[in-house]
Amino acid sequence: MSAEAITHGRVLRIAVPIVLSNATVPLLGAVDTAVIGQLGQAAPIGAVGIGAVVLTSIYWVFGFLRMGTTGLAAQARGAGDGAEVAALLSRALLIGLGGGCLLILLQPLLFWAAFRLAPASPEVEALAGQYLTIRIWAAPAAIAAYGINGWLIAQERTRAVLALQLWTNGINIALDVAFVLGFGWGVPGVALATALAEGSGLVLGLWLCRDAFRGTAWKDRARVLDSVRLRRMAQVNADILIRTVLLLSIFVSFQFWGAGMGDATLAANQVLMQFVNIAAYALDGFAFATEALVGQAFGAGRIGELRRGIRLASLWGLGAAAALGLAYAAFGPGIVALMTTAPEVREEAARFLPWVALAPLIGLPSWMLDGIFIGATRTRDMRTMTALAVALYFAAAWPLTEAFGNHGLWAALTLSWALRAVTLGWRYPALERAAGR
Repeated sequence: MSAEAITHGRVLRIAVPIVLSNATVPLLGAVDTAVIGQLGQAAPIGAVGIGAVVLTSIYWVFGFLRMGTTGLAAQARGAGDGAEVAALLSRALLIGLGGGCLLILLQPLLFWAAFRLAPASPEVEALAGQYLTIRIWAAPAAIAAYGINGWLIAQERTRAVLALQLWTNGINIALDVAFVLGFGWGVPGVALATALAEGSGLVLGLWLCRDAFRGTAWKDRARVLDSVRLRRMAQVNADILIRTVLLLSIFVSFQFWGAGMGDATLAANQVLMQFVNIAAYALDGFAFATEALVGQAFGAGRIGELRRGIRLASLWGLGAAAALGLAYAAFGPGIVALMTTAPEVREEAARFLPWVALAPLIGLPSWMLDGIFIGATRTRDMRTMTALAVALYFAAAWPLTEAFGNHGLWAALTLSWALRAVTLGWRYPALERAAGR
């Protein structure tokens, strides 16, 4: 394990590249839309939008691979077990590549179900089908990249994560322009650009992880396929998957209830949700730092380092959350005006902007605790406490929405973050006891 002290500088070295990396995520979708929008037709824009949402939703389910790999690899590093660190990378790659191949095999069923849930015009569905059948071939690379990112974060190599993100997005944008505007390939061109970029991202990711391949542990079949370690990884990943699906139910219900309040309210909620997403992406940098630092301290059994890592990362997260909240309160109306020209949507969004200004500060404790429990791989607690928080959210959301309309809906969403923080905080002492064993 590294003897480096846990300092403010170390926390920032981990967190800042993740914040910058996450800031590039919305950029790619905007470029895809802008490039295909040059064709001057509505159907291709809709097809790319639907296709991207379908695959993003499917891939999002595999987010457990990123989180689980970070926690396990950080603990192995903290315990000084270099062989297990390398073997974990191999296991993550096997799961990612295998999961991607499974999606390729299941693509007819998956795409059929997606179009039944979100039907579109025949022209849009036909173009979206072309998009999906091209992009799905990069699924193994895209999902394996989750494991690579998780492994790099565990090693505190978040600048490599940033480089990987910039490379993949840069290749994607360059190929978008060449294939669509240069060659006139339309929707298939956008899909091919993304698929090739994801494939190149896997190649670069493997190169960035090259130190793990210099020894023999990464190809030690007995270690990589050890049944005890595989069961442990499967348990961690399954818990995180269930937790992810439970959280998804909150956001789906938020959209569902909002849709019943009229087009203006639905549109305003969609605009304001972008503020929440930006806050979550930005503050994730400090949660990811906590994952790495807590995982290493947990693996080494050093409670003092565990507490210090949590304290320093949380202090920086609190400062960032306060700055975001103040920025939303001060500049929110102007940002909304840039995002929509519809007067009724602007007016509706202004009514609920205070909830968005509160989101970073109220959401931060739950997001930081997620990082703490992922680093410690206390995923069973995460799963159980998330289930409890979600149940309490639904118990409160219906009467709040019935009584106060969209204000009640935003109150329920805000309450869900507080509930997650309270329930995970309740289990934190058990995490420390486990670290001291």
